[in-house]
Amino acid sequence: MTVSLHSARKCVLAAAIFTLMTSLSFTASAGTEAFKSGPIIKDYGKIAEVNSSLVIPAGMKFKVAFDLSSAAKPAELNRSIDTLARFINMHVAAGVKLEDISVAMVVHGKAANDMTKDSVYQQLNAGQKNVNKDLIAQLVKHGAKFYVCGQTAAYYGITPDDLLPGVEMALSALTAHAVLAHDGYSVNPF
Repeated sequence: MTVSLHSARKCVLAAAIFTLMTSLSFTASAGTEAFKSGPIIKDYGKIAEVNSSLVIPAGMKFKVAFDLSSAAKPAELNRSIDTLARFINMHVAAGVKLEDISVAMVVHGKAANDMTKDSVYQQLNAGQKNVNKDLIAQLVKHGAKFYVCGQTAAYYGITPDDLLPGVEMALSALTAHAVLAHDGYSVNPF
């Protein structure tokens, strides 16, 4: 039996595609199943258990600032706000004390809409409700700080009274980041 080089190449290519497709589907399936509710903010910030080789020093105090400029689609959870819940959950699960974790989010641009009460959010988003309010309330309850850029707020006509409980107005996002840096916060690039 003679097999042409062309036929052999087709068989090898088909086998490679099959292997790639089955490994990708396994990875996608395993990926979503690996994430579970965390110990502090149960409904948000799902985490996966990781055997990390980067040791978190005992007694380390985290002071991390996050920057948010992109709003979620109307009536959708802003995944960047969920990142704060994930940060808290994964570090507490890894043994860091909650009182040793300080997170802050500086909000500017369209994302300021996600920090507003339903009455304002609905005006800005075609009558939709702000689904971020519960997550923000839980984060504030656990010590997270939120600062809306005052320059952005002025542009969109947002007042301090329009903001969700626990969300504060800063002179600007630039100012908020400078003050947080002065207070020892590092900026998380994600």
